[in-house]
Amino acid sequence: MSIDQTTTATGSFNQGRRSPRSLREAWLALTGLSAVFLFEMLDNSILNVALPTIGRELHASTTGLQWVTGAYAVVFGGSMLAFGAIADRFGRRRVMLAGLVLLGLASLATAFVSTAEELIAVRVVMGVAAAMTTPGSLALAFRLFATDELRVRATTLISTVGLVGLAIGPTVGGLALAVAPWQALLLVNVPIAALAFAGIRAGVAADAPADLHRDPIDVAGAVLGTATIVLALVAPTLFVNEGAGSWQPWTATAAAVVAAILFVLRERTARYPLLDLALLARPLVSSGLAYKAASGLAVAGLGYLVTLQLQLDWGWPPALAALGMLPQVVVLIAGGAIVSPFVRWAGFRRAAWMSSAAVVAGLAVYATLGRFGYVWVALALVLVAAGMRVVGVVAGVNVMRGLPENRTTIGAALTDTASEVASGVGLAVAGTLLAALFTGSLASTGWTPEQTGEFRTAVTLAAGAITVLAAALVAYGFARSRARAAA
Repeated sequence: MSIDQTTTATGSFNQGRRSPRSLREAWLALTGLSAVFLFEMLDNSILNVALPTIGRELHASTTGLQWVTGAYAVVFGGSMLAFGAIADRFGRRRVMLAGLVLLGLASLATAFVSTAEELIAVRVVMGVAAAMTTPGSLALAFRLFATDELRVRATTLISTVGLVGLAIGPTVGGLALAVAPWQALLLVNVPIAALAFAGIRAGVAADAPADLHRDPIDVAGAVLGTATIVLALVAPTLFVNEGAGSWQPWTATAAAVVAAILFVLRERTARYPLLDLALLARPLVSSGLAYKAASGLAVAGLGYLVTLQLQLDWGWPPALAALGMLPQVVVLIAGGAIVSPFVRWAGFRRAAWMSSAAVVAGLAVYATLGRFGYVWVALALVLVAAGMRVVGVVAGVNVMRGLPENRTTIGAALTDTASEVASGVGLAVAGTLLAALFTGSLASTGWTPEQTGEFRTAVTLAAGAITVLAAALVAYGFARSRARAAA
């Protein structure tokens, strides 16, 4: 299927009114949807800069500071599936607008925070708000247009705005802290939420009843699904922080497996399941999720390893190490210009596996050559970023194309969840191998030659393991996409 063919997935969403024929015609809606994604990408990147200041002013422990960012990520990742199902049942626009109101109120509450525990509670509420809004931005962008060409261009635009926020977040945060209290970094979410609310309310029509399903909400499935994802996100953090020798990460992992088994059993037997598992067997859906997971695994694992290598092994100061990551940032932002032309030339199926192959190639370059000089590190960053830039758009759109009209938001939630969980796995693999093979403290100065050798061996093995995992996911995605082509 060529990119400019009109699909049937718009269904009754566009019946009775003309779909926008260009991005310009939908500028109000795209402004609101872009603001939603800007919040997601800007939030943690801008907050990380303020963690030392927050720790001093709120007398927070190291664990408390970790949960300032971790609580948001865990709640966000864990509740996306549930809110995706709710949105497909009660209305995507309605749930997104409610989430934006909650986001604005939670951000305003930051001004009254006086303890680390209160800030963590605020971050939990913001995680819920993000789960209500972020998957909907992809689903609404997909449903807004009638052609795949415009869907790809709209998704590329929205993701580019978010990536700009990710890139400038640390700089903006650092400058703001010089003249304002740290609370200002979260209060900035208030105008962003207001802009998103206004754009979506004015530019996106309410869901037609025919585009929603009326199945009862599977409460047990939602609880089990949320528990599975939360535990799957917490376990990697415990592996990194507590080490593989501790009982805590293994207990969390075992609990995640048990919850996953119970979730599958529930969904296979429920009359109205939260997630119809038959949908995951559709080639477009399964291949898109596999490609998305591979890119999430690669970006998280590579970013973690390179950051440690530049600063701890090569002795680069933090500012220079930040510049060392610049090739990735430049490609992620500037690469938006080539996504649509590349997909138009290659088609969806080839664009997906070619960009995913670039991700694996970048990991392989780093695993085999990264220790021999920065030029190889930069090449790996560029390859992974270029592949991720394309597959991040194509995989999401493919999942939407492969789902029924009344299940698009849970499909968007699935793609985000796959990326979140895979990112956690990438960090766990890297952190666990470093903890297992490096003797002493990574943060200590004056490594012995033996410690330097241990670190480099651990980095090579971790990068190799992540490469193998990503390659397996890409191979599976390729096989599923071929099944779709054959059908």
